[in-house]
Amino acid sequence: MGSAPIVVHRLSKTGGRRVTVHRHGRDEILGLAHSDHDLVVFLEAAGVIDPDRVLDDPRWVEWRGGRPHQWNAA
Repeated sequence: MGSAPIVVHRLSKTGGRRVTVHRHGRDEILGLAHSDHDLVVFLEAAGVIDPDRVLDDPRWVEWRGGRPHQWNAA
């Protein structure tokens, strides 16, 4: 894992992207996001304050295997 505590992984074959957070010394799966809204909901549930503001902050979120905010195969 990189330095960002939140990772949005590559697109799955069925659509959506797995989201993980690194806390308490391990990676936890938050869920499979299909939109920015899903991602914000997961981050709110994980205790992130103002999750909308961190989506494009590389100190918080690392987007892997595709462009940020891409939720469907191109």
